[in-house]
Amino acid sequence: QVQLVESGGGLVQAGHSLKLSCSASGFTFSSYTMGWFRQVPGKEREFVAGISGGGRGTSYADSTKGRFTISRDNAKNAVYLEVNRLQVEDTAVYYCARGSAIYSSVKGPFGVWGQGTQVTVSS
Repeated sequence: QVQLVESGGGLVQAGHSLKLSCSASGFTFSSYTMGWFRQVPGKEREFVAGISGGGRGTSYADSTKGRFTISRDNAKNAVYLEVNRLQVEDTAVYYCARGSAIYSSVKGPFGVWGQGTQVTVSS
């Protein structure tokens, strides 16, 4: 059974950093692009970043370039999202996602989702 479980969210002050983790199971992790998305109430889910199966290729949304870093550890079946200089506007539920097919683009499509972890940034 394919499963993605996010962790690391919480309440953080603006200007601080946060690292989200996603633990994957039930599939050959290194064969799949992984990604992070975020969603706020009333808005569509937004692509944040993607990383290729081997970890060499990455892609970021224009709104997240420079402060967000995606990485993965294939030995641990884990993908991470580090966010620096957090802003109130980063408040959202963050979702881990798996590419829909083996060796798909770092920009997707994505077809498997975790349950999400809430990140709340206070001013």
